[in-house]
Parts: sequence; structure tokens; C-alpha cells
Amino acid sequence: MVQSVHVAVIGAGAAGLCAARELMREGHTVVVFEKSDQIGGTWKYDPLTESDPIGMDPTREVVHSSLYLSLRTNLPRQLMGFLDYPFPENRENGDPRTFPGHEEVLWFLNKFADDFGIRELIRFNREVLRIERVDGRNDKWVIQSKSRGGGGGDSLFQDFFQAVVVCSGHFTEPRIAQIPGIEKWPGFQIHSHSYRVPEPFRNQSVVVIGFGPSAFDISRDVARVAKEVHIATRNPNVKSAKLANHDNIWQHPMVKCASEDGLVVFEDGSSVSADVIFYCTGYKYNYPFLETNGIVTIDGNRVGPLYKHVFPPALAPWLSSSLQAIIFQKLELQSKWVARVLSGKVLIPTEKEMMNYVEEYYQRLENIGIPKHRTHYLYFEEVGYSQWLAKESGLPPVDKWRESMYAECMKKIGNMEDSYREQWDNAYWETIIKGESSH
Repeated sequence: MVQSVHVAVIGAGAAGLCAARELMREGHTVVVFEKSDQIGGTWKYDPLTESDPIGMDPTREVVHSSLYLSLRTNLPRQLMGFLDYPFPENRENGDPRTFPGHEEVLWFLNKFADDFGIRELIRFNREVLRIERVDGRNDKWVIQSKSRGGGGGDSLFQDFFQAVVVCSGHFTEPRIAQIPGIEKWPGFQIHSHSYRVPEPFRNQSVVVIGFGPSAFDISRDVARVAKEVHIATRNPNVKSAKLANHDNIWQHPMVKCASEDGLVVFEDGSSVSADVIFYCTGYKYNYPFLETNGIVTIDGNRVGPLYKHVFPPALAPWLSSSLQAIIFQKLELQSKWVARVLSGKVLIPTEKEMMNYVEEYYQRLENIGIPKHRTHYLYFEEVGYSQWLAKESGLPPVDKWRESMYAECMKKIGNMEDSYREQWDNAYWETIIKGESSH
């Protein structure tokens, strides 16, 4: 029997907007809670940064956005849209690049929200304080929130829903590498969350810890003004050496320790005298507002148990989440799945069957040496996961050209190849779409 459910969506970023649209399409009533006064989530640039540049002070005023001014997408615009709502090729006064800047993505999300009537569902400046079940019932949740801003001070609210979809993002709570001796090291420490522009690092010696997209981008951005940049990574094949095609960027093994004389020592014994340590080391999942009496926990940055990274078996389908995604189609397909499960059109396994799957999945990760904090890291499995979601939701398979294009991007990003954004123009990607390329 098809049913309509009253659903709360937490967050009005890409995931929240997508969830709201798919829930509406399935006939559910939807309310979106957004802490700020705009949509966009992590795609909304904020020049402000936190008082603690490494994000460890619990009393700091948290800045949600982690965008730096020069940020561009890691994927071509053909992959940045939704399955039935493509990212535009060209628009007047827009960013025509194949890998557009963050401003273009924010414009796209605003247009998406307006075209599908999502904006009127959003309660802006509404910070969620607490979410919990009512009388232990899985299908009744209370949300306590407060309004932010305005001359009259904060107002408190209490609302009831049958289901909750958490789309609050995870690029706010920094993860920091543990470095022996760092407490006596005299230099400046900063997490990528607090990076905006390179100018403050002019003529300085900078150590960047990390080997992901943010480390790639920030090291090149800072190198335009810094004296030298040294990238430290856990990659076992890395040797200390200057990067090809760069005058002032070196790569090294991971940092071994830091000392009070300003030296940063790497695991191969080499060292540099550094002014700055940049942590491009990722983020912690953090849901301080969610109370489940221990049913959903965060252990080693693993949120769980979650069936297929979405449903906690003991609370499904009335509580669901959207974790990290590099590609919007995953958010879209997760949202379609959740919306159709809530309507009764799609069935999910029993609680016991879902728990068995989660335990088997954890065991597989352990067997191949994947640490807990990478449980939800699906970048190189995202295509297969998207195909599973499409099939489970009763949808046709995702187009093959999307798989080929995504695989090509992941190969380049994984190898940290310089200038890959500039090397590939729209014509290159069109050959993949048309099946004219062997890639």
C-alpha cells in the first residue's frame, strides 16, 4: 500500500535539496531545516574562518563552509548535474570551463531549488538542536530547533515528524594528524577547513599533510606565493623529491615528528624548516543533535550501523542519512531509494538481514586492510553503488558513459596528475558520451 509520510530533511545543501525533491515526487510532505540564510551547504563560499584554525577549540564559533576561493570541481560539468536535470553547458555570464568554479555549482543548486519549488519548503536560519524518537516509536520523531538572527533574539521550536533524513554534511569538524613534538613546534598550524586564499602564506615554507583533492589544490594554490611547499603523504611509494614541472613543490613520505627549533622531520629522515603545517586530512562525522540512545554511533569516524550507508537497521526506514558523495547522482539515487521505501513502493530487508549485511561489509573492509575511518569512502566504488541503488529503486541502469567518464576522472585524481582540468575540454568528454573514445 502506497503511503504519504511527514518527513523532516536536515540541511539545504545538495543532498538535502535532492532529498526534498524526491520525497515530494513520491507524495510525502516535507520540511527542510537549514541553519543558515541560504541554500547550498558546503558549496556556499564564506570568507569568514574560525577563531581556531585547526578546529579543536570546542567553544569556537563554527563556520560551516570549507570552500577556498579558487576551488573548482573535481569532475566535469557533465557529471555535476542530476540524472534528469543536467548541469548547463553554457549560460550567460557563467563559468564556461569544463571543471567550473564553486560559484557555478551554487548557481546551479539555486536554480534547481527554484525550478522544483523546494525553496518554499525550507525553514531558513533554523538550527536543529535535538532529534529523538517519541516514546520509543520509530515512526514518531521530535525536532527541537531555534531560529537564528533577528533583533528579537532566538526563538525555540518543537515539531513532530514521522521520518527524518539527515543531510547536514560532514565538512565542518576537522580531523587532525597526530604529530609527535607538535606541542613545542613554534610554527602556525591550519586545517584546510580554514583556508580561503594563499596571500597569508607569502614567502613562507609550508608543509601540507595529505594526498587528496584538497591537498592537491591547496599546495598548488599556495605555491604561487609561498617560498616552498612540501607535501607529506602516507603513500609508501613516495620518495623525497621535487615535483616535475614545479620550481617550489616537493613531495615526501609522512611527517615523523616536529621539534621546537622549527624543523619538520619526515619518515625517511629528511627535514625542512617550516613556518606552516597545513592539515589536509579530512573531516569527522558529527551529529551532536541526533539522540538514538546508542543505536547509531560514530566509532573511528564510522557512522553505524548503516545498511548501504543510509538506513540504521533498528530504526529503518524512519531515520536515514546521506553521507559523503563526490557525484550528485549518488545523492539523487539514495534519495529516490529512501523516498520509495517510505512510500511502500520498495521493500528493504528485515532488521536482522540488514545487520548481517553490515557486519559482513565491515569484515570485508577489515580483510582488505581498509581502516574504519574510510568505511564510507566510496570514490572508487561509487559507480557500482549507484547502479545498485538504481536497480533497488526500480530504475533503469545508469548510462554507461557516466561510468566511463567517472572512471577516467578517478584515475587522474588518484594519480594526482597536474593540470588534468585544463587538458580535458568539453569536446573530449563529448567523445566519451557518444562512445567515440576507448577510455
